[in-house]
Amino acid sequence: MSKKIVIDAGHGGDDSGATGNRIIEKDYTLKIANYIKKRFDELGIESSMTRTTDETLNPTDRVNKALSFYGNGSDIILLSNHINAGGGDGAEII
Repeated sequence: MSKKIVIDAGHGGDDSGATGNRIIEKDYTLKIANYIKKRFDELGIESSMTRTTDETLNPTDRVNKALSFYGNGSDIILLSNHINAGGGDGAEII
């Protein structure tokens, strides 16, 4: 059985995420998600992205969008990336 992957760029739109040293988390999570998507496409791995632009997704919308691509089966992988600051410890993929 082949896996299908949903790539979630953390934060976005009105939610900038962590900021500091001229780094805005929402911008970097989208760059990371675009890179991951490009690599999966090159490898022929089926994937979709919860956001491809700087848009606000509340938690419910984010989950609904992720589910809209492939449903909620055991063959689905969700990758949500974040860049932590403060209480976190660097990059994180959930």
